[in-house]
Amino acid sequence: MSDRLEEALHRAAESTAFITVTAERARREGPGPLVAWKDLFDVEGTRSTNGSATRKDAPVATQDAPVVRNLARAGAVCVGKTNQSEFAFSGLGLNPHFGNPVNPLAPDRVPGGSSSGSAVAVADGIVDLAVGTDTSGSVRVPAAFCGLVGYKASIDRYDLSGMLPLAPSLDTMGVLTNDVATAVQADAWLRGQPWTHRDADARFVVPAGELVDDCDPDILDAFEDALSTLDHVERRTLPALVEAQLLMDRHGTLAVAEAHARYGHFVDDPRGVDPLVRRRLADFDAGGEPVVRAAHARLRAQLVDELAGAVLVCPTVRDPAPEVAPLLADLDVMATANRRALRTTMTLSYFGLPGVALPHGSLPGGLRGSVLLSTLPGDDDRLLAVAGVVESLLAGE
Repeated sequence: MSDRLEEALHRAAESTAFITVTAERARREGPGPLVAWKDLFDVEGTRSTNGSATRKDAPVATQDAPVVRNLARAGAVCVGKTNQSEFAFSGLGLNPHFGNPVNPLAPDRVPGGSSSGSAVAVADGIVDLAVGTDTSGSVRVPAAFCGLVGYKASIDRYDLSGMLPLAPSLDTMGVLTNDVATAVQADAWLRGQPWTHRDADARFVVPAGELVDDCDPDILDAFEDALSTLDHVERRTLPALVEAQLLMDRHGTLAVAEAHARYGHFVDDPRGVDPLVRRRLADFDAGGEPVVRAAHARLRAQLVDELAGAVLVCPTVRDPAPEVAPLLADLDVMATANRRALRTTMTLSYFGLPGVALPHGSLPGGLRGSVLLSTLPGDDDRLLAVAGVVESLLAGE
């Protein structure tokens, strides 16, 4: 393990996937599975930048966040803290302050965000697992773009103290790994309690409408191939999803509204903030927020009835990871790509659904397809059990 750890520390120090490398701590903790933390969790002795130059003088953490402490107690070795979209507020994963994490599958493409460094650290083989956050897709999208398993937990599954928030009513955590078994183990460690095995039998519902119909043809081909391995698949309209998307298109999203409440002052702040982040904050519609929030509980209850215990299955993203260069050349192009990257996962986040993104199929340019399984809030144990079975089916086992 010593040689592997030293190699990991060396590679992390040279990678734009990492903002801070905790070499002394890692050597003290090893041996054990190697883990990286998104740079918005308290790790004792480090500063959480949240991907922003505005936090260069932020206080150094005097203790680990509870989830960090739980993983350490389980024997995990903290290699460092990973790069991310600024304030965790972009689905592309680029960062003008700390450099852009490079997608190992296709270096000319974005890695996905906001947990971009976490995804790259796993996909590049530096660590065994990485912890991120997911408010609108920030674990599921980089999992899809980097060919990984990405598990987004229900909102109340973990202790979120010691984590910098973005949109508290939607914020949750998740892990990025190479397989479901590692995600299950990480979940148990993060909670500090054993995982409860659940029945993996499932019915699947594919939502009719734009979550499938609006996908790139290559994405759709990979998805249909994945569906061919599953039994008990039904395609039907879920009116709650349709109404929620229309509401957000007309009135904005809760994620933007709550992010604006926390970071809106940076719209006119002279300090350097990512232009895409500033653009998203400036797009906040104060008049629309009450409308979207008022429908929240009603639509969540409606979706419970409509799913009737089935597992929702759809493509994780609608397009392959976009090329970096055109985005950097045109902010309008970048903003459009960001909306497209998050459109599916943001809708499902509005309902608080936990999800597991599973890689499947090959796309042009070395990229992978990705299938997203989602269940009702709180049904994480069943979700992970079903994901393990589906993973085996997709692999032809």
